Amino acid sequence: MYGLWKPRVLGAWKVPATGPVIFAVNHSHNIDGPMVMGVAPRPTHFLIKKEAYVGPLGSFLTGIGQLKVDRSTADRAAIIRALGVLEAGGVLGIFPEGTRGEGDFASLRAGLAYFAVRSGAPIVPIAVMGSAERPGRLIKALPPLRSRVDVVFGDPFDAGDGSGRRTRKALDEATERIQKQLTSHLENARRLTGR
Repeated sequence: MYGLWKPRVLGAWKVPATGPVIFAVNHSHNIDGPMVMGVAPRPTHFLIKKEAYVGPLGSFLTGIGQLKVDRSTADRAAIIRALGVLEAGGVLGIFPEGTRGEGDFASLRAGLAYFAVRSGAPIVPIAVMGSAERPGRLIKALPPLRSRVDVVFGDPFDAGDGSGRRTRKALDEATERIQKQLTSHLENARRLTGR
């Protein structure tokens, strides 16, 4: 990432040095996940849609520890692998909106709340900014080479209410808390970066 673009990383020191952590990353461009993996202070295992596992890329993603997920169903195998990452004290990366979009955390899916409440792992919000501002001249699907991309790590927070409940209502309440935290982090990241 540092060879192709100019990442500016803010707040990486906020990531807990040990123990399970969930990275909640906004997603407006296809380099957001690789950018976070490239600059994060800890190895990260992202849930990545099965459609990306094509040809040599699929073998590469599997080889570097990424987790294939079928978004059209409740993919039990992916859920078990993701919980396994957290149980082993690793970092699980999630795009809480489920797909690329505006990157504003406006519509969260329930997966992030489920993993956070089930595992008890803190969530670290991450805002990737500048990756979708303009297309590159050589490869339109990528940001311009050597352009600045900001990666802003936020303060870790717990999604659960401390009760340990895993009911539908508890997950809905956790999703609301998460959305407020992620939206607040994104606003703060915009102020910090001027984007």
